[in-house]
Formats: sequence, C-alpha cells, structure tokens
Amino acid sequence: MPARWESPINEELRMVEEEIRRSVFSQQRLLTEISMHVIGSGGKRIRPGVAILAFKAVGGTDTSKIVGMAAAFELIHSATLIHDDINDGGKMRRGRVSAFRKFGVQRALVAGDFLFVKGFQLGGPQDRRVVNYLADACTNVAESEILQEYHVRDPRTPIDSYLKIIEGKTAKPIEAGAKVGAFIGGGTSKQVEALGRYGLNLGLAFQITDDILDIVGSEATLGKPKGMDFFDGTPTLPLILAMNDGVDRKRISTLFRKKKKTPGEIREALRLLSRLDALESAREYAREFSDKAIQRLGPIPPSTYRDSLQTLARAVVERDS
Repeated sequence: MPARWESPINEELRMVEEEIRRSVFSQQRLLTEISMHVIGSGGKRIRPGVAILAFKAVGGTDTSKIVGMAAAFELIHSATLIHDDINDGGKMRRGRVSAFRKFGVQRALVAGDFLFVKGFQLGGPQDRRVVNYLADACTNVAESEILQEYHVRDPRTPIDSYLKIIEGKTAKPIEAGAKVGAFIGGGTSKQVEALGRYGLNLGLAFQITDDILDIVGSEATLGKPKGMDFFDGTPTLPLILAMNDGVDRKRISTLFRKKKKTPGEIREALRLLSRLDALESAREYAREFSDKAIQRLGPIPPSTYRDSLQTLARAVVERDS
C-alpha cells in the first residue's frame, strides 16, 4: 500500500510474526509446512496492525498484552483463506499455489482447522468479552459465506446483500480486532465502540477496493489472475453496478450467469467492465467508507497511532494490490 501506516508499530508486528511462527509449530511437520505455506506468503497484516494501533491509541503500553491477540486474529484469518480457496476453487493466493491445490483438500482442511484452534488458543486466556468478540467475528464469517452462496451467478444481487456479505467476511473481523485492542489497552467504552466502528468501515473500504482490483489490477501485484470473482460468479459491487446499468449490462449479465466461462469470455467481460462508470461508482463507495472510518476516530486523543489509523484508512483505497 502507498503509505507506511505501520511505521510506529514495526517492532510489534515483528513480534506478532514470531508469535505466529511459534504457534504453528507441530509435531506433524506437514501441518507446520501447510500453515507456513499460507502464513509465509505475506499479506498486509491489517488485522493485527489495527488491533495493535487501537491498543496504543487508547494508551496501552504493555505490548505483551496485545501481541498474542493480534497473532490470533491473523491465524484465524489465515484459516479462513484456506477454507475460502477450497470453497471457491481458487488456484492462487498471494502469488503462490493455494494450499488445497498443493497439498490436497483433506490436508488443507485439517490445516485450516489447526490454525483456527491455534488462534483461539492464543485468545483463550483473555477476558470473556474478548473471547466473545473473537467468536462473534468467526460466526459472522461463516454466516456470510453461506449468504454469498445464495447469490452465486445472480446478476440481480442487491447491493445491500453484497454489503452484508463483505461486512461479515472482511469487516467484522477487523472490527473485532479494533475492539479487542482498545479494550485490552484500557480504552473507555466509548473509545472501544468508536474504534470498532472505525474497523468496520475500514474493512468495507478494503474489500470494495479488493473487488475493484480484481477487474483492473495487475496480476503481478495481485498475486493471482484477474477476473476471478467474475469467473466464480461472485457478485461484487462493481459487477452488481455494471449489471444494473450501462449499455453492456445484458452481455455482462449473460456471461456472469454462465457456470463455465472460457478465458476469452473472461477477457471480454473485463474489457467491458474496465470502460464502465461502475468502477468509479464503486471507488466512491470505498472512499465514503474510508471517510467514515476516519470520522469515527473523534473520541481518540491525538497521537502517532491515531495518525497511523487515519493513514491506513486512506491507504486501503489508494492501493494497487
């Protein structure tokens, strides 16, 4: 991403990486190998980053209190990526062959379960409220996956349904991380709620931008082929907008409904989509959620960490990967 939002917490993020690597060690070397295949592929580490920044922004000082929880969120996120790829048939993830393609579905499923358990193990010793934040986030992810299945290849998917899906899959886990960080850092109830709403809006802005990049991004920076959402029949905001407006909406809708699409049809759809106003309209949605995230920081006192949260909210909509 273009801005160095993580600069004030580089050391804490390094500690999170170490905690993650310690946590995925198993007597069964294959479990460790699969876990590291997913975790070691990189990622933006937004979930642990938001948790740490929220902790620091409300005055938290004992870093040991937040590092384990931040690692827990990343482990659980990694588990959902494995399961996501299995559900969607995704071939690539962050420039690497997806775990189930490399190791097989059964082994990948076991590794995903392993990462979930390890994540909850790190979060388990915390206050009950923290565990509830974590559990609610996981529940939302699962429910949104099912809701998304109802709308596969449906060109009439309402925008509200799309927003509900990405809220559960992407935004709610980031909201939970922000709340946990603020709570453990000793924030007031008002600050915990404000940072939670920040995380929610940040997550919505992040996912909408992700969906735009699936159409216009560079495959080299995305680490996966373009047009995968269209190929899978996943209704994203730019696709929904394009299929409900514009001269090419009928052709795009026809292609979107097809269960099997050829590479030529994907290229045609991307070409049609890239010249529509739907992309700019989707970007405006993302910018609005980014602005809402920043507005939610009102109860947070000025600091380097608050500045970083603002920088992150802007960066997620300006990125090219």
